[in-house]
Amino acid sequence: MLDIGVQTKGVVKDDNPSEGFNQLKAAGFTACDFSLNAYLYNKKIYAGEINDFFDKSIEELEAYFTPHKQAATAAGICINQMHMPYPTYVPGAPKATNDYLQNVVAKKSMEICKFLECPYIVIHGFKLADLLGSEEAEWEKTAQFIDTIAPFAAENNITICVENLYNSRAGHLTEGPCCDPVKAAKRIDDFNQRYNAEVLGFCFDIGHGNLVHLDFDFFLHTLGNRIKVLHLHDNDGVRDLHQVPFTFTKTRDNTSSTNWPAFIKAMRDIGFNGTLSFETAPVLDSFPPELKDDILAFIAKIGCYLSHQIQSGE
Repeated sequence: MLDIGVQTKGVVKDDNPSEGFNQLKAAGFTACDFSLNAYLYNKKIYAGEINDFFDKSIEELEAYFTPHKQAATAAGICINQMHMPYPTYVPGAPKATNDYLQNVVAKKSMEICKFLECPYIVIHGFKLADLLGSEEAEWEKTAQFIDTIAPFAAENNITICVENLYNSRAGHLTEGPCCDPVKAAKRIDDFNQRYNAEVLGFCFDIGHGNLVHLDFDFFLHTLGNRIKVLHLHDNDGVRDLHQVPFTFTKTRDNTSSTNWPAFIKAMRDIGFNGTLSFETAPVLDSFPPELKDDILAFIAKIGCYLSHQIQSGE
């Protein structure tokens, strides 16, 4: 069976990480997406409210996360992936803010990734197409950022994963960075050839893909083994809700809002053998706290179902 993972956000607490990792294990998970972005929220970044968490020295950060590392190991949970705080560039923000995000937050995130022995770290590409006039110019800025952390990634066997995103324009959701799989595949290959290492990979976010109506079959087959990590969750096709898979339907006859059969077939076709990782932290706030164990177990069971479908073809 494929490894099944979920976000640590809402489960693993800093004051007692052992309790949270054991809770994940008891629910049926074997891996986790370490929610590094929970230490500097995106809404706070956009609002210009940057906390001082990443002002800690590397030694202090390692000491801070040592209990988490030990607890995960003791519980038998692999820290398979993590999410760097995002955005790492805010259009219109003071230069000092963007310098801090790129030179302090991003680089220390890489150090934490190394310390936790996590092989994959997900980043958000810059949303600058409207400002710069083209998607190509937008990618150039993202590539320049990746080049600031890629040498560290190559040195420490870490793969940086770009993620398919969406934009909001006049109340409508449109394709954002990394939604063209042909361009994404070439850019990943170019980076890896240049560094002679697998410094760049892809994180497929199925919820974001559903919002902008990506063709899962074409998208996933085009990227193939460049897909290293997943963000699995569901939505109504209108809002980025991060809810339990199979939750939403298009019609009363229960046609799923998200094309899970196409996802399953494509994953089978490309031979995906990574972790089925759920980005469903908001679900834990949707249900009463007393049901947390049940909800986690249900999500893990969905992971087992997806694993069986992908590997067996039944």
